[in-house]
Amino acid sequence: MARKVAREDGVPDRRAEEARIEELRERKAEALVAGGPEAIERQHARGKLTARERLDLLLDPGSFVETDMLARHRAHGFGMERNRPYTDAVVTGWGTIDGRTVFVYSQDFTVMGGSLGEVMAEKICKVMDLAAAAGAPVIGLNDSGGARIQEGATSLAGYGYIFDRNVRSSGVIPQISVVLGPCAGGAVYSPAITDFIFMVKETAHMFITGPDVIKTVTGEEITFEELGGAQTHASRSGLASFIAEDEEDCLRQVRYLLSFLPANNMEDPPSFAPTDDPERRVPELDSVIPDSTREPYDAKDVIRAVVDEGEFLEVFPLWAMNIVIGFARMDGRSVGIVANQPKVLAGTLDIESSEKAARFVRFCDAFNVPLVVFEDVPGFLPGAGQEYGGIIRRGAKLLYAFTEATVPRITVITRKAYGGAYVVMNSKHVRGDVALAWPTAQIAVMGPEGAVGIVHRRDLKEAEDPEARRQELIAEYEERFNNPYLAAERGYVDEVIEPSETRVRLIQALRMLRTKREAVPARKHGNIPL
Repeated sequence: MARKVAREDGVPDRRAEEARIEELRERKAEALVAGGPEAIERQHARGKLTARERLDLLLDPGSFVETDMLARHRAHGFGMERNRPYTDAVVTGWGTIDGRTVFVYSQDFTVMGGSLGEVMAEKICKVMDLAAAAGAPVIGLNDSGGARIQEGATSLAGYGYIFDRNVRSSGVIPQISVVLGPCAGGAVYSPAITDFIFMVKETAHMFITGPDVIKTVTGEEITFEELGGAQTHASRSGLASFIAEDEEDCLRQVRYLLSFLPANNMEDPPSFAPTDDPERRVPELDSVIPDSTREPYDAKDVIRAVVDEGEFLEVFPLWAMNIVIGFARMDGRSVGIVANQPKVLAGTLDIESSEKAARFVRFCDAFNVPLVVFEDVPGFLPGAGQEYGGIIRRGAKLLYAFTEATVPRITVITRKAYGGAYVVMNSKHVRGDVALAWPTAQIAVMGPEGAVGIVHRRDLKEAEDPEARRQELIAEYEERFNNPYLAAERGYVDEVIEPSETRVRLIQALRMLRTKREAVPARKHGNIPL
């Protein structure tokens, strides 16, 4: 131990220690504004917050604990050795959201454009490893110019290390990507592997190749917003799970989503004392189904009527809108909702809706979120485009996802349940736990018009009045098949219920299934038809 030097009055001289502490404080102060005041002003001028301002909004006040604050890059060449700001363009650490631990990294565009180099990758990987070890969600705030060109292959390797951790943590801890600025090239694949992507309108952009490259290669002129903006990815590519008007709204949405999710795959989702009566009947559902089978209704009206307080967080609300997915609570506990939407494409299943629902089902199964399905499906969408695009393979993804799932699974058949699509939508035949049907349910191979045209083709051809005979046969078909009772006789439907009872019966079933345990065959993993 170093001997203390005493002053003339005999008091130990602490000036050396005080100087070291002051040096530490100066270094940390420098790290807090690593990009410098001018870069921060430019960030604000773009309508964007800084990396630290974002963390202040996302996390509970005073909860953030930073890691590797004084990290700096080790690169040489291109003048890099003369520019070594602290943090190396990313702020990492952990904190809490509603008192629950989360791990975070926030890319700092004010430092070298938020570009990823060796040290940034190391910092991100370290916090991801901590998240996996602690069993807590990891949230990445992305705002980066991409790979740090001056560091060459080292930058590319860094992306690979991050991707590896994304994959290893998949289904183990929730992974959320928040895109608040540019995210281009290889960088897009980390968000693509995570569970949910949030994007902010106008400031967030994701693409593999930018507008300039596209123009050079194809001659096509397109703007950043048209190519990779939030609206594009929310409505066309199916990449953005949620979009927000601004950063404050976006980070508030992230906090809200986490309220439905467990910290890891070994825990149940958070539960709350129910404030909505579990015995509440919903009389408006008795008249929600139109008299005409050709007339649509809004599946979201049904969902909001039965869930706690009518509170429903829809995922992908602007993409593949013929199916509705999202989170809600029943009896104070999280549930995942999947519902055919008769308002869009008559609720048929197509390529995009099958993939949208399949991924959601698998997420819920991985994280112990029970599934509630509202079924009104007339079949798979017909057409050469669908067949050529792979509707067989892609529709099989949803079939695979439901059949593979071991969480509680409950289906309510509200109206049409036709053909193979009926089986795919979590039927008893693929081990759905509970199947309920409304009196308006129609469980059959196909609709009456198509069935009569096939089964009674000769009869219609020989009839004196083919149209009158067609209507007569349709009426007979509807009386025999377009109801839930034949399926109920065979146990394919556990019970036919009054629509107003739906909330009560769902909560009863969810309570019964809380202790569900299901053994699966020993295997490395299945081979879903990707």
